[in-house]
Amino acid sequence: MHVNFSAEELRFQDEVRTFLRDKYPADIRQKTDTGVPLSREDYIRWQKVLYQQGWAAIGWPVEYGGTGWSPVQRYIFANEMANANAPDMVPFGVKMVGPIIYTFGNEAQKKRFLPDILASNVWWCQGYSEPGAGSDLASLKTRADRDGDHYVVNGTKTWTTLGHLADWIFCLVRTSSDVARRQEGISFILIDMKTPGVTVRPIITIEGEREVNEVHFENVRVPIENLIGEEGKGWTYGKVLLQHERTNIAGVARSKYRLTRLREKIMQPIHGGRPLVEDANFVRKMAAVEIELKALEYTELRTLAAVAVGKAPGPESSLLKIRGTEVQQAIEVLFLEAAGYYALPYVPDQYVLDLPVEDRIGHGSETTTSLRYFNNRKASIYGGSNEIQKNIIAKHVLGL
Repeated sequence: MHVNFSAEELRFQDEVRTFLRDKYPADIRQKTDTGVPLSREDYIRWQKVLYQQGWAAIGWPVEYGGTGWSPVQRYIFANEMANANAPDMVPFGVKMVGPIIYTFGNEAQKKRFLPDILASNVWWCQGYSEPGAGSDLASLKTRADRDGDHYVVNGTKTWTTLGHLADWIFCLVRTSSDVARRQEGISFILIDMKTPGVTVRPIITIEGEREVNEVHFENVRVPIENLIGEEGKGWTYGKVLLQHERTNIAGVARSKYRLTRLREKIMQPIHGGRPLVEDANFVRKMAAVEIELKALEYTELRTLAAVAVGKAPGPESSLLKIRGTEVQQAIEVLFLEAAGYYALPYVPDQYVLDLPVEDRIGHGSETTTSLRYFNNRKASIYGGSNEIQKNIIAKHVLGL
């Protein structure tokens, strides 16, 4: 793929930059630039701005509201969004369940769900992992038993990101145990989180945030019209979703943005001392990460090109997921090292993120450095652990 932009692509780049300059809400920009967590309302407000522009679902087919952009345009958009530090679309609706619905759902389901996903009227979460069935997803035990025109769902999902904010959840459930392979007998269903019997309990992560949850289902009645595709084919649909998810997890544009910020940081004197750019060992480590990121970027471009001509991401999505998350973690380690002892204290009451920057401990981004580091340790686990991704590569690429 050529990396030099055409005149048309440069015009598109200018269009995106102008849009972000004029339409990116100033209050949300201030929060992202100073490390203040965004609220549900912040995300939805920004996503509706993208929707009004026609840019909410850049990967969807045009007939369902997608942009019809080329791989290069999608690459440009991702980089400009990262450079502006603008929030990505929350992925569970538009990037995950939406493509499953328009690919495998019936016409009634497309008409019912896709418009609200596109317009950010409905917040979704993902019900895949369970206690004892995380990376080994085929071991899931949440059941959906047929009872007339409903399924009765019982079981527990865990590590459900933003589940406490969600309106709906898409789930893999076991509809049959009388199967030759564990992957069979699994179905893909959609559940309204307001249905009686659904309970959401928080899991507080190491940096002190409520990001993930356990979701419990006790005799939850789900209409059979909420089954996507065929009963027992959920494993097939779930794999397609995971391939898209793993490609998105790579986060190349965001990693490039973080490296740019790190480069700016090391050019400045460290609290009255010498700038870190004079430390040859640190610069060497940073250069090694940058080389890895550049190689990853070209792999992502090849994957985007394949998707643009109708192919689903294959084993390369596992490569992207492994290297992308390793690069993300390596960058956060460098930020932690650059912050030095200012990043060491971890007393939650000290991390008051809505204070002005000048009133925070360390007078700068150091106070949130350790929080980002702690949170990002999970990147190599979610979306299927990197160890599982290596098994996928060994089987489908190396033929082992």
